[in-house]
Amino acid sequence: MKALLTGHSRGLGAALASELLGRGIPLLGLARQRNPALAAAYPGLLFEASLDLADAVALRAWLDSGRIDDFLGGDDGPLLLINNAGVLGPMAALDAQDAREIATAVAINVTAPLLLSAALARRHAGELRILHVSSGAARSAYPGWSIYGASKAALDHHARGVAADGRANLRICALAPGVVDTDMQTRIRATADEHFPLKDKFVALKDEGRLSTPQAAARAAVDYLLSEKFGSQPVADLREIA
Repeated sequence: MKALLTGHSRGLGAALASELLGRGIPLLGLARQRNPALAAAYPGLLFEASLDLADAVALRAWLDSGRIDDFLGGDDGPLLLINNAGVLGPMAALDAQDAREIATAVAINVTAPLLLSAALARRHAGELRILHVSSGAARSAYPGWSIYGASKAALDHHARGVAADGRANLRICALAPGVVDTDMQTRIRATADEHFPLKDKFVALKDEGRLSTPQAAARAAVDYLLSEKFGSQPVADLREIA
């Protein structure tokens, strides 16, 4: 078994990487920055590629370079793909959204996961499990989060469509991990009230200790990813299945 993970350098991604590596699963991490602590802790298990997932042209060139094939090494054993990297994008009403932030959010949150998923489906003949890290914002509308919610909803529907394809040896799920205490939550709490009217709700979650730790969320997500239940529903919430 091998795994690919986007955004492994920090936050939930770093916790997911640690969880997979701790179980002895060789991992290829894709992010702009490397993770020196994990590389030192797991020599020979962690492989890294420095990529800006916002640059679709660069990502396509990397996919065409054969480096994924080098990592797979012709192994048709079970392969895991975790599309974890994501950004909030512009947190603002429609008329206050920056065009570059919109483009970056769509590239990282939607284009990169879809390109990686298709590339591995073409290359890997064995069992493939794809986990899109989704969000409750994909299923409920929040003021100021139209871009983030739309991008995560795209992953939900991608999972539904891929599941409907009925390909043998492929399981997929867009999984909402709950509210996890990461840098993204820090940014949310620092946002101006006029751009995100529900900010006080997220401040209260932090103050009342109701945020999941990245480690706890990662452990539960990987447990589910490796279980026989994974893929039984294309869209799921970790809080309802853990």
